[in-house]
Formats: sequence, C-alpha cells, structure tokens
Amino acid sequence: MQNPKNKIASGELWRTALNLWAIPENILSQAEESPWIHPPVLFDIPKIIENNPSHERAREVLVSEGSVLDVGCGGGIAAFALVPHVNKVIGVDHQQEMLEMFSKNAERYGVSHKEVLGFWPEVSEQVPQVDVVVSHHVAYNVPNIEDFLIALNDKANKRVVIELPTRHPLSNLNYLWKHFWNLERPTVPTAEQLQQIAIDLGFSAKFEKWTGKMRSELSIEQAAEFNRIRLCLPKSRLNEVLEIMKEHPADEQRELATIWWDK
Repeated sequence: MQNPKNKIASGELWRTALNLWAIPENILSQAEESPWIHPPVLFDIPKIIENNPSHERAREVLVSEGSVLDVGCGGGIAAFALVPHVNKVIGVDHQQEMLEMFSKNAERYGVSHKEVLGFWPEVSEQVPQVDVVVSHHVAYNVPNIEDFLIALNDKANKRVVIELPTRHPLSNLNYLWKHFWNLERPTVPTAEQLQQIAIDLGFSAKFEKWTGKMRSELSIEQAAEFNRIRLCLPKSRLNEVLEIMKEHPADEQRELATIWWDK
C-alpha cells in the first residue's frame, strides 16, 4: 500500500481502523481460497431502482443531459438511478465483470457510456470532468482515503455524493468470527469519520443518516457459501456456517449515510 500524497491526522485514524480488519496470518494461512471476494451478482442493479437520499442529492444539481462518474461502479445503480437527468455515464471499477454489467445496463437505459478498468485514483487521468461524481459502498475498501476523496472532488463540476453504511459492512459477520475463531472484530471506522476527513480536506461535507433495505439477491445457502470463504473455512464446514446463520437471521434493514459536498 502506497502512502497517500495528502496525509492528514483523521486519515491516519481511518487507516489505523481499517488495518484492524486484517485477517490474522494464522487464520489466513488456512484459507482454501482468497477471502476477499466481491461476487458480481451482489452489484448488479434491480429492474426498478428505489429512490433514496443519495440519489436525491445527486439529482438536485442535475438539469438535463448531465454527466455522472460512478467510482467503484459495480453494475451502476448509483449512476443509472439518475436517468433521465443524465445522458452520459462513466464507470470505474477494478473488476472487468463489473464493467461488463455497467456497459450492459447503460445500453438498457439508452445512455452514452464509458468504462475504465483500474483502481481509483490511479486511473483518474483517464476520466473527463463531469457534473456529478458518485461513489457508493466503496470507501471502506480505501486506506489512502485522502487521495481518493481529492480525486473525486477534482473530477466534479457540481457535486460529489458518497454513500456507505454507517459502520463497516463486514460487521454483520462479527458473530461468525467469534463463533468459529473466537476472534473479536472491530467496530470502526465509521461514516462519521469519513465526513470528518472530507471536512479536514477543506470540503463542506454534509451528512445524512437514513435506513435502507438489505439487498437480498442471494439465498441463505449462497450467502453461507460466501461467508464460509470470507471466514477462511474449508468447504467441509459449509453446513455449520449455514446452521449458525439460521440461528441469527439477517436484518432486513441497515443504517446508511450519504455524504455530499458542492464545488
């Protein structure tokens, strides 16, 4: 991991907190496959995109025929929720499968589109200026958060809109880590910390907390398989993971935050 070019104290706290999520080597060495998985099926978009505060904050500065950059785009739900207020979308993602979904969905919505493969902000020079920059459910994967946010800001002509859970999205697996490995997992960083970093960088970042539905594209059996992999457990323990999950039904809703600022 490279050091950020624009290091600040609140960013250091963010990196320290993310480092707490590292899997101990004695556990990681037992993994049959990489636990750092992002199944593309979780990132495609539904037939109908429900409105939420993040989409509203982006739309309110768009008139018509606007442009949007979606960083960490997945299938593009953050971008395509803004149609018909935008007619040009740009998706950035480090997984080719995600960009293929993004391109497919852009054709479905009938908008001009461009896809950029790579990590942000390393690929930022390949991206033009746009009206609005959005980045949903990405920040907790970004240690060098200062450079990430500055590059988002640099590409926006009107507004930057970020969406993320109020706490780390893998926190919902903490009970499984405790059960299988007797491992206490962290509860930081938080969305409030991200807002503070943006403010410390000089952005007039606003914060809105709201409740949204948990996405449920996976059956509990599929979720158990993904969780087994994340927990570094062998395939032979899949049924045990499934049984423990049945004893702890997943929440139907989760607390989310929208952070945004104007140029």
